Amino acid sequence: MDWGLLGNDWATDLLAEQVAQDKVRHAYLLTGPQGIGRRTLALRLAQALNCLQPPSPGQPCRACRSCVQIERMQHPDLAVLQSESDSRMIVVDQVRQLQHSLSLHPYEARYRVALLLHFEEAHPSASNALLKTLEEPAPHVVLILTAESAERLFPTIVSRCEVLRLRPMAVEQLSLGLQEHFNVPSEQANLLAHISNGRPGYALRILREPELLDQRRLWLDELLQLMSWSRVERFAFAESISKDRSAMHLMLLVWLSFWRDVLLKVATTRLPAANSDYVAQVDEVAAHLTLSQAHTYLAAVERTLELMETNINPRLAAEVLMLDLPFNQPVAPD
Repeated sequence: MDWGLLGNDWATDLLAEQVAQDKVRHAYLLTGPQGIGRRTLALRLAQALNCLQPPSPGQPCRACRSCVQIERMQHPDLAVLQSESDSRMIVVDQVRQLQHSLSLHPYEARYRVALLLHFEEAHPSASNALLKTLEEPAPHVVLILTAESAERLFPTIVSRCEVLRLRPMAVEQLSLGLQEHFNVPSEQANLLAHISNGRPGYALRILREPELLDQRRLWLDELLQLMSWSRVERFAFAESISKDRSAMHLMLLVWLSFWRDVLLKVATTRLPAANSDYVAQVDEVAAHLTLSQAHTYLAAVERTLELMETNINPRLAAEVLMLDLPFNQPVAPD
């Protein structure tokens, strides 16, 4: 069935069939990398469960009042739980408040749906508190958890959910999907598909927010420029980027994609480059590196991203990364 999504058709078909046959599970866990479309799939499931005018069993109309409210995450029977912005953690009090709301009968829909986003960010006490709800679910409640991987959650949480592991699309397939379903010109669709590395949610976000492309180019140009900067200049840059932890995380993901392209080039693989508009710069950097060096620089960015998931001081993490990246290798920005 068509839920208006790109990729992971098997997951859409499975969920639509369960709704149509009234065999809905009490809890689902949707896993996959950021930008894969976990939240959108969860909202489509909530719409299919509570659509007022389904065109066919298991198919949400996406136009009725219920579907529109769920799309906006403003439906009275939809509870959304995510980490608090200041702590980047889901705490036990949030789960307890959710449990209270789920104990009530739906206001107007068939099901109360709880959407727990990025549940890998849950404090252990919050995960333990959720277990009671998962063990003794109310018949009118459906919980949908999202996480990057099941391995980052308690096994007791995972075992009580039906797990759907979402995967990126082939770059060519995503490009065609963007052209056919969203009328994106072929050249732009190819670029979005490569930049997103097959993640439809991220590709569509860039399409909706073109300023993200400008920011990406700025981050890539800064990465190329800092290879010729002194330690003093690098530390000043580290101080500036560390002031916004969220932006720094996004920047590191862009840098990671660049160093992945460099590694692939040095290794002479035929895999497609994520940054198809920076091929010349990737080639120039790769020409001066061994495979071991390229892997070292990629690992440095990966390690910094991992540290950003902890409570480490972002400025310290950024300064260490500045020392780990190559020196004296000027590369002209695009």
